[in-house]
This record gives sequence, C-alpha cells and structure tokens, in this order.
Amino acid sequence: MRTISAAEITAAVARLCIRANTVLPEDVTDAMELAWCSETWPLAEETLKLLQQNQLDAWKRNLPICQDTGMACVFVELGQEVHIDGGFEEAIHQGVRQGYTEGYLRKSIVADPLRRVNTEDNTPASITVRIVPGDQCAITVVPKGFGSENMSRLAMLKPADGVEGVKRFVVDTVRLAGPNPCPPVVLGVGIGGSFDKVAALAKHALLRPLNEPNPDPFYENLEDELLKEVNALGIGPQGFGGKITCLNVAIETAPTHVAGLPVAVNVSCHVTRRATEVL
Repeated sequence: MRTISAAEITAAVARLCIRANTVLPEDVTDAMELAWCSETWPLAEETLKLLQQNQLDAWKRNLPICQDTGMACVFVELGQEVHIDGGFEEAIHQGVRQGYTEGYLRKSIVADPLRRVNTEDNTPASITVRIVPGDQCAITVVPKGFGSENMSRLAMLKPADGVEGVKRFVVDTVRLAGPNPCPPVVLGVGIGGSFDKVAALAKHALLRPLNEPNPDPFYENLEDELLKEVNALGIGPQGFGGKITCLNVAIETAPTHVAGLPVAVNVSCHVTRRATEVL
C-alpha cells in the first residue's frame, strides 16, 4: 500500500489547472498545423494561422489560450493500492481554488444553476474517479468552456436506427452548432450504456490524444467516416467556411440494453485543453 498526501493532490491539481489553460497538448497543436496545411480557402487558412499564433503567444506569455478558462473537469485514475492521507475530493477542490487564483484564471462557476451566484474560486470541480490496478494516481484536468459545452447533445435512439442513425445525430449536432463552438472542433462521442453513462463516455473520449486511433477497427473506421461527413458541411474555422470544421472524432462505447441505443456528442473547440500528472 502506497500513501499519497492530500497536499500532494492539491499541489498537482493547482499546477494542472494553470498548465492546461496556458499550454495546448502537442497532439492538438500538431492537428492545428495539419489543418492549416490542408486548407485551401484563403479566409479559413488565415483564421487557422491566427488561432495558431494565439496559442503560441499564450505559451510564451503564460496567459490563458482562451478567455473562457472553463469548468475544471478532473479525471482521476486511482490505483487500488493507493491510500490518500486526508480528504481526497476536498484536496482536488482546493487545488482548483489555488490554481485559478494563482494563475489569474477567469472564475466561472455559480453555486446554484438558477440563482446564479458566482463561487469566486471556480469550485466545485467536476470529479470523475476510476479505480484501476496499481499504486499510482493519474490526474487529468480538462478545463471545459461552455461555448462548446452548450453545443453538446444526447439522444436515446432506437436500436433500429443503427449506425446510420448515430451518424445522422453526430453530423446534425455539428450542423446545428454552426460557428458557436469556435470551430474547428473536436468531438467526443459516447455510444451505449445508459442515459447518464453515455454522457460520461462522450466527455471521457476527449481525453484520447488526437493522433491515437480507436483500438477497435470497426470504430476507427466509423470515426474516419464521421470526420469526413462533418468536414463536408463546410462550416470551416470559426464558421468562415472551408474544409476543416473538425480536427478529430473519438468514440467510446459501453454495453447497453437490448431496447436502447443511447448516443451523446460532447463538443470541444479547437482549444481542447488537458494536462496530466502521475503521482
């Protein structure tokens, strides 16, 4: 049994909140570069160039890539041989509190969805924990801005809708979103499970690196088909038209009921932010 202190958790989360908001992962910057090289529409090409320059300036000046520094979604893979010395969830909330304060990041969380009073420290975080084998604790912070989050959708399709029904729903989600999520977007798609499970699958799918294909050839092929169909919409970077509306589609699945076909699409803008530490 290995012990990790709550203080270590707090320090790691604070660092991750700042890093995720100021430095894009390499797979995302590579995808943006490839998108720029692929565009032929001048306005779209110039837009992608400006987005890349913004990312570079943010990194150089240690400033947020986007003005919406998001809700702190914290994904934890906790080894079953790890003992946390102290309050685990409170340690994460404290890390978010510290990171958003020390990093001068915009605080966007309201304590109640209808009374709308800001908590003034961007807490509480949204925490997802998976128990895994081993004696390590992997923490990933994903700041999720709501310009894209608000464009996400969920549907309880009928089994008879099949693959084509899933494809229609995903493509329609991007069509309806238009320029609102600041394309080019990244799509996390959940298929299966239950009403609550499928939404979690869609969000978790966004953690997969953009250059990492689906391990199942069937779903790898479906991801490629969806990417082509979404880009054929012609929405383009920031909605100005062009070939690149979407950088990547990632699918996660789960067993489901014989009478159901839940589908969820979690939309992320080109600023697909995440940062990970392993303790």
